Amino acid sequence: MLILSRRSGESIHLGEDIIISILGIKGKQVKVGIDVPDRIPVYREEVFRKIQQENEMAISACAQDLVAAANIWTRMNSRK
Repeated sequence: MLILSRRSGESIHLGEDIIISILGIKGKQVKVGIDVPDRIPVYREEVFRKIQQENEMAISACAQDLVAAANIWTRMNSRK
């Protein structure tokens, strides 16, 4: 992990397309501005983790459905 110190009004450039600016500091809160191309999604960490959990649940449910369908197909074909 790269750790940088920045003051209010200073920025960090990530490549040519992403700029992270420190907009203000009040006590323990830091206001951050992020300039990112529209094609790159940006999520708060808690939202990103929730999306990951929901994707994992969807994959699990899909896998369970596939197993159930395969079992039904196997049973139907074994009767012929």
